[in-house]
This record gives sequence, structure tokens and C-alpha cells, in this order.
Amino acid sequence: MALSSTQHGGAVVALSGRRIDAEPTSTPRFPFDQVDRVGMEIADRLRRTRAVALVCSAACGADLIALETAQQMGLPTRIILPFSTARFRETSVVDRPRPEFWGSMFDRVTNAAHAHGDLIELDAAEADDAYSMTNGVIIREARKLAGVKDHERSIGSLRLIALVVWDGASRGPDDNTNKFVKLARESRFRIEQVLTLDAAAKRGQQ
Repeated sequence: MALSSTQHGGAVVALSGRRIDAEPTSTPRFPFDQVDRVGMEIADRLRRTRAVALVCSAACGADLIALETAQQMGLPTRIILPFSTARFRETSVVDRPRPEFWGSMFDRVTNAAHAHGDLIELDAAEADDAYSMTNGVIIREARKLAGVKDHERSIGSLRLIALVVWDGASRGPDDNTNKFVKLARESRFRIEQVLTLDAAAKRGQQ
């Protein structure tokens, strides 16, 4: 993807967030009935931040909703996968409820990114650190697209924003979304969030 030097004031958005909940689940974090609302809020956030590109992975839930939303808005998207597309589809897309829904979405957004040379497959081992590695590459690729070198602030024409799509709280030390938040903050991104639980869903947890 090539970003125009005329896109002053725009933002490169790096994103991470919750996968859609397994069913049943004892602790809802992203129920399927929140998908439409979350998609609309992501679209609103991309418009308000004047996003010019989106960088994220492509798991079922926050990633895929954001990618499809961005592509429908005409925004370039760069997708980072920890390992092969086929293996990722099997382990992080169609392993949750409504696999046809998520699988079709995954195929659409990855095919579109691949056509523009914006699908990156890492050669990571399939372990927890594979997703931490992916977080790091998402941050690095967003900085690269914005023209910001390592350890520099975003002082050029493009801003750096980390959009976190989650329930608003860490689920523990192995929470890769929370690790993304910490890494983005250390990398001097501005943190914004979209919540995957609305008020009614939160009341249901209590």
C-alpha cells in the first residue's frame, strides 16, 4: 500500500481486540449480538480519526469486523498473520460459532489485501508468543506506513492511533489484547477504544 503525502492530518490505525465469544461462555466478552453495533462504532471511529489505513490481524471478531468495515469505506488495509493463511483460518477464524459467517468474511478481506500486496504471513511457531510477535509487527507496520522511524514520535503528516476493540479490562497475564495496549502506549500511539459489551450486556455479567 502506498499512502499519499497529501493526507496531512490523517491517521494510520493499528487495531487489536476480542475474538467473538465461544458459545456457551461463562464470561461474555464479545457476544455475537454486539457485532452490528461494534461495526458501526468502528466505522464512526475511523471517520472521526480521519483514518487513511488500517493495520491488524484477521481473527474472528474485532479484527474481521474492522477489516471489512475499512475496506467498505475504501481504506487500505494491511493484514498481519502469525502463520499461513490456511492455518490461521482454521485456528482463529472458523473455530468459533457461525464459522460460515466468519470464514466468508475472512476470505473476502484477505483476498482483497493479498491483491494489493498487503497480506503478511509470519513464520511464527503456534504458541502464545506468536500472537505477541504479531502485535509487534502490527505496531511496526503502522509506524512504517506513517513514515515514523523507530523511537520517533508521529510528528509528520500522519498520526498513529491504536484502536482497541474489547470489553475494557484485561482477562489476565496471557491477554494479548492487553499486551497490545501496553505495546502501543510504549510506542507512543494514541489509544482509543470501542467496547464490545453495551450497558445491557454488562449488566448481564453482574
